[in-house]
Parts: sequence; structure tokens; C-alpha cells
Amino acid sequence: MTTAFFCVFIAILLPVIWVAIAKAPLIKSKEYDNAASRPQLEKLSGSSQRAKWAEQNSYEALPGFIAAVIIASLANAEQATIDLLAMVHVLARIAYGICYIKDMATARSLVWFVGFGAMVGLFVAGF
Repeated sequence: MTTAFFCVFIAILLPVIWVAIAKAPLIKSKEYDNAASRPQLEKLSGSSQRAKWAEQNSYEALPGFIAAVIIASLANAEQATIDLLAMVHVLARIAYGICYIKDMATARSLVWFVGFGAMVGLFVAGF
């Protein structure tokens, strides 16, 4: 397995991590109801709500990233380039989630652009 493919796996796990962070206060307080989790998550506030938003955005970013890694690989782009750009994307997505949860809007936007740029770079590497 290449580093880039492993990065795809990490990117798939990120939304799960963010939603776990969103649910943590509810679980800790024993208020979490798994039978009605979606309505509960719609009522979150503060950092829990922002963690939920990070989860949603991570799902939105996932298809493009997966496609970019696969297309760059199929186009025989240099593996070191694919791996580097995939790592940059995943690190940016981790930083994005942290910035979101900590309510650091400007930093969040900046790391979003880094991650998006890395994804675009994967497509360009295939040319």
C-alpha cells in the first residue's frame, strides 16, 4: 500500500473522529440517545457543534480527494509527488478540524485552502 492510499484511509477516518468529539459531551453526561442521535446532534452548540460541522465538511472533501489520489496514480504521476500531496492534504484536513473545533475561523480557512490546493495538485500531477 502506498503512503497516498494510506492517507485516503486516514481521510475516511477523520469524519468519524470529528463526530466522536461532537458526541463526547452527550455521552459523558449520559444524555446521548443512540436511537435518536441525529436530532440530538442538530441541537449541539459551541465546540461540539463545530466538531459536527468539521465532520460534515470532511465528508464533503472526501470524494474529490479519493478521486485525485486514484487519478494521479492511474496517470502514473511520480509516486513521491502523490504521497507528498496526499500527506499535505490529510495534515491540512486534521488542522482544519482542530481549527474548526477551536473556533479559529481565519486559520481554518487558510488550512482549507492548503488541503484543497494539495488535492488540485494531485490532479495536476497526473498531466
